[in-house]
Amino acid sequence: MTDSHLTRRALLRYGAYGAGAAALAGTAASWDRLTGADIPGRDDGSLVVATLGPAYGPAAVRTLTEGFQRLHPDIKVRINAVQAVDWSDFFAKILTQIAAGTAPDLVYVATEGVQLFARRLGVPLDRWVKRDAAELREYFADVHPALVESMMYEGSLYQLPVEFNAADIYLNNQVLDRAGAGFPAADWTRDDFTTLLRDMKRSSGSRFTPYFWTNRLWGGVVPWLFANDTNLLAESKAPGGSWLWDTFYPAAQRAGRGGGFRWTTPQAGQPRVEEAYDYLAALIEEGLCTRPEGGNGQNLIGVFSTGRVGVTPAGGFWAGGLHLAGMRAGSFDVQFFPRWRTQRMQFGAAGYALLRTSRRQDEAWEFIKYAARRDTLTRLFETNQTTPARRSMLNAARYAESGPAHWRVFYDTLDRFPDTAPIPAPPQVAEVEQVLLKHTGTALSSPRSVRPALRRMQGDLEQAMERDV
Repeated sequence: MTDSHLTRRALLRYGAYGAGAAALAGTAASWDRLTGADIPGRDDGSLVVATLGPAYGPAAVRTLTEGFQRLHPDIKVRINAVQAVDWSDFFAKILTQIAAGTAPDLVYVATEGVQLFARRLGVPLDRWVKRDAAELREYFADVHPALVESMMYEGSLYQLPVEFNAADIYLNNQVLDRAGAGFPAADWTRDDFTTLLRDMKRSSGSRFTPYFWTNRLWGGVVPWLFANDTNLLAESKAPGGSWLWDTFYPAAQRAGRGGGFRWTTPQAGQPRVEEAYDYLAALIEEGLCTRPEGGNGQNLIGVFSTGRVGVTPAGGFWAGGLHLAGMRAGSFDVQFFPRWRTQRMQFGAAGYALLRTSRRQDEAWEFIKYAARRDTLTRLFETNQTTPARRSMLNAARYAESGPAHWRVFYDTLDRFPDTAPIPAPPQVAEVEQVLLKHTGTALSSPRSVRPALRRMQGDLEQAMERDV
């Protein structure tokens, strides 16, 4: 994954939602000023689509604007590539635009923001989806229902997913060869994973790190919670959604689906959560992995490509990033996250959210459909900087140049493990993530720190979930 796309996936943090809450409370004056390039300015009748600036270069902007206007010459569209350093800055600027009466019509939102936007700012897409059902059958037939369900809130659909990334395990083939280890089986276990790390450590120098991970909601400790059949917050499904499932998905694929996820009671004090932390603490104590580091892992591609890291959790976005860093297609590979009590895995997805303040909602819906088309996504994602939501786009030709050899893992993460689900992202995810990052760092400072840190995490999570957004 390129650094810009990595930022888009990884930097949706406490500040983003803290700024959002401040905006909704009327404290916008405390934010950094917008640059002139970020303010849409006088309404010229254009449909305004807001994206995080570094994620969309000139070619992507042309794909989204020129292609759309060939289909809809009567709809002017402008991509507002907000020049922000991270998601915090991005959302602060979006909410300032709303307060100033110059709001965009559409905003590109990842899983972490779906329920916040749905609850406070978004428009459900239900009526348009029902109206255009015949046109959309091809789309839904090509997109896994888990991705669609992750974009639902309390029975309504708020976004059409266009991309996703699951936390699979990337392996450096140079390091595997050095350790005399074979490529792991699809059903490898946590113990197999530990053994592999030990083999890598024995065959490498002092500057080598077998397992590198970053302290964040996506790809941090959460994959180990999922594998141990638990979660940070109690998980259930909202009722509803049958209007969508019965229309677009056969019985076998819609079984167990609902109206979107609900994440409620904190459970940091549960034994299985403690087990996951104890396991990571043991790996750190043995020198098999890093202590939890903050940030988005932008330096990781360099150390992985030079053989100083053996394995790391990442999604399809890394195929493009490693290729751009000079790694040949056969020099790395990917496998499912290892099994513990389960082999359930986590993912995050993204799509366009329609704002309630938009006066061009019908036009915005046409853009949402255009952005989810196969030909549009093929042009946008040609460098493998993410995993397309459309199953048909994942094929041998796509990964022939960049790799990895086991590219089927990306979509098979959804197909082979039907309980794979989005990261826990309630409307209060801002504070939830802040609490998780803070206490994870403390918990893993030493094996004796796990239990007291998780007790404090539980108390802070309870307070965070009691607050409205």
